[in-house]
Parts: sequence; structure tokens; C-alpha cells
Amino acid sequence: MTRKLENFINGRFVSGDGLEHIEVRNPANGDVLAHFPLSSEAVTEEALLAARRAQPAWAALPAIQRAGYLRKIASLIRKNAESLADTITREQGKILGLARVEVGFTADYMDYMAEWARRIEGEVIPSDRIGETIFLMRRPIGVTVGILPWNFPFFLIARKMAPALVTGNTIVIKPSEETPINAFDFARLVEQAELPPGVFNLVGGDGAGAGAHLTASREVNLISFTGSVATGKRIMAAAAPNLTRVNLELGGKAPAIVTAKADLDLAAKAICDSRVINTGQVCNCAERVYVERAVAREFTEKVTRLMADVRFGDPIADPAVHMGPLVNKQGLDKIAAMVNRARGDGAEVILGGSVAPGDKGYHYLPTVLVDCRHEMEIMRAEIFGPVLPIQIVDSLDEAIAYANDSDFGLTSSIFTRDLKEAMHACNGLQFGETYVNREHFEAMQGFHAGRRHSGIGGADGKHGLLEYTETQVVYMQHG
Repeated sequence: MTRKLENFINGRFVSGDGLEHIEVRNPANGDVLAHFPLSSEAVTEEALLAARRAQPAWAALPAIQRAGYLRKIASLIRKNAESLADTITREQGKILGLARVEVGFTADYMDYMAEWARRIEGEVIPSDRIGETIFLMRRPIGVTVGILPWNFPFFLIARKMAPALVTGNTIVIKPSEETPINAFDFARLVEQAELPPGVFNLVGGDGAGAGAHLTASREVNLISFTGSVATGKRIMAAAAPNLTRVNLELGGKAPAIVTAKADLDLAAKAICDSRVINTGQVCNCAERVYVERAVAREFTEKVTRLMADVRFGDPIADPAVHMGPLVNKQGLDKIAAMVNRARGDGAEVILGGSVAPGDKGYHYLPTVLVDCRHEMEIMRAEIFGPVLPIQIVDSLDEAIAYANDSDFGLTSSIFTRDLKEAMHACNGLQFGETYVNREHFEAMQGFHAGRRHSGIGGADGKHGLLEYTETQVVYMQHG
């Protein structure tokens, strides 16, 4: 039976009667899973006002009490882990094992951010005056908005909600129209945890409707968005009249550098894993490879064999597959067109290079391209699919120069057994993250932040938590 999803506003689910609803489909087979509401301006404003009313009392609670609610929700996530993972796989297409990892990581992230409750510290600053002490306080920003992507839809709720709530803010979440079901299931857990009404709100909608109103509203103090560069720019423009703060995690075009001194088996496996995880639909995936000429043939043979072994299909029908479908037809068509243009530009397809045969699902064959050149679109624009372009270079410095010559600056990696080369690359790569001899995947205690068109601000760890605070300096004359 197809589900009809309802918004969660001020601590209760609200009927979407009178609103337009759109379908949510399984990308592996096209089955309709649910209908969710396209919230009107009045509905989104209701959610924002609920968050505004709830915020002062929520901020007044000791942080450790706020953290207690996060721990309750984390516990409920673990109790419902299997059904949540099944939902994520059906609506987003990732393999079930990765969906289980996402659910578990989300619960762990809630607990991790709860641990910061006793660590949100200010400063005491020396004064130039006799009898004065200067205090720097960390205060909540107020009402926050989280606008979610579809690629890790469940985890991104926690990435935006948990630091917001533990620091005393309230939040309104808008999930992606591609993958909203898991977010409404999350709201059920919030309801069970008896979070005070208005602290967490969830509204369905698309970018042109609910998204546009949330980003332009004067009731919002911070917008946190994960998604495309084009949408991020529109959000900045919408936020500008109110000078609303923005936190943007946008696209990536992560370079992976393989030197002549690399462990080629390790490099090939890590890069393959980083390319096909979630069918390549991850902003920090290895999107392009620069390999030194001396090992280019051997590395290419190794990584191509691994890519050829990647099994794909419907992850519900066949839990043994390594890769599911792309999320929608637009993504499939985009990747097919990019590969065709790369062929026209002179790249050679040595594996894959086409839409998978069959009439169900949005599947693209695992693909390897060689003879790529840095000026090609395939080396410069985000692919977001299981396609690996490879370019030969003659030195590490050449690879670093190509890597940095990009509109993006989120993640990067180098594979070498030479410490000097590794440190040279870490000092030379102009990216928010650099991985050495490992796959591209960040830790919750790190700081996931990009440069250039990859975004503004960041998430995770201490520095991600502080994104949800503002400072107040108190000058106290006491003598």
C-alpha cells in the first residue's frame, strides 16, 4: 500500500489535505512508494513560527538536558535500524549494507554531538583595564533550516539537527523530494522521544516552493544546505536581503593522485571503492585520477579489473550487488551524455560506457576512461556516477597543479609509500580534506568543509558544532 506522508509541525503530524502531493518512486524498478506534500508558503511559515516560539525555552534548558533528547532519538534509531535501512534502500537505491551503515552512523552521530553538551566553552580574555574581566560567550543563533540532499538523506538530518539542537537552536527540515520517506520516519522517532513541540519540524516540498520560502523568510537565522552549486547560489541570493547566515556543502570533483611509489593494489582498491560507493553519488568520491606515467599501465589494469567485478542491480531483489541504481533518470541521462562527449573529445572507454541493458531502473555500467586530458569536461565537471576518468602525468607537481586547477575544493587524495611525497602533496593540495593511502570518507570528529565552489562553512566535530553558535562578548567592570 502506498503511503501518504504528513508534515510534522509543532510536535504533531499535520494532514496535508488541500496540498498537492507528488510520487516517490523506487529508482531500481519504478514502483510508487509514497506520496508526499508540496507544502505551501502558509505551511512552511507555520513551521518556522513554531520553531521561533519554541527556541527561547529550548535554549534556556541546560545543554546536558538538550543532549538527553538526542540520546533518546539515537536509541530509537537503533531499535528501528532494519526498517529504516530498508526504506532508504527502496527510495534512494543504495545497497542495503551501506544503508545499514548510514543508519548506524546517524545514531552514533547523535550520541557524538550529545557529548559536546558539557564542552561548549567560551573564553576569558585579558582586559586592558584594572578591575575588568572580559568574557566571550557562545550563544545559539536561533531558528535554523536544514535543506537535505538525496544521497545520504537520513544521516544529513542528524548532521544538521544534532549540532543545532545541542547548542540551543530549533530547526525546520526540508528533505529532498527524491527521498523524503526516511525523514518522515525520523519524525516519528522524534515524536516518540517527546522532544518539546516546535524544536524539530519537518515539511515536505520542492525547491521552488517550500525551499524558496524557507530560504527567503525573515524568521530564519541560519540556512544549512547540502546539494548542487547552482542551488547553493540561489539560496545565497534568497538569503541576502535578510543577511541570513548560510552553511553550504556543494559539489566536488575530488582528485586522486597515484605516484610511482604507490602501493598500486591499495590505490586501485581504495579508488574503486571511492568511485562506486552509493553508485558514485557522493560529493567526496574520487572523481578523477592523475597517475604517474611509470605505473600508469599497471595501475589502470588493476583498477579496471576491480571496476569490472562490480555487480549492480536492484539491491532489494539481490542483496549481494555492490551497487544500486542512480537516483533518477535525469542523473542517468547526464552521465550518459558526459561519457559520450568524453569519447568525442578523444577519451577511450576501456570498460562500460553505456546505460545498462534492460527497461527497469536507472543503471549505468561501471566505466573506466583513459587518454583523458585535464581540459576535458569529464575531468572538470562533477560526474556523480560510476565513471572513472584517468589521466597520465609525468610528476607529482604536475598532478598537484592539475588537481588544484578546479572550481571545486572539497576532498582529495594521494597514494604513495614515500613520506616526503605525501607531505609535499598535503602542503600543496588546496582542498578542505586530503586522504593519504585510503578511501575518501570523513570522520564525524573531523571537519567536512570545502573551498571555492564546494561551499561555505562546514560540518562535523568541534568546528562544525560552532557553526551553530554566535559570540557575545561581555565587558564586566567589577572594581
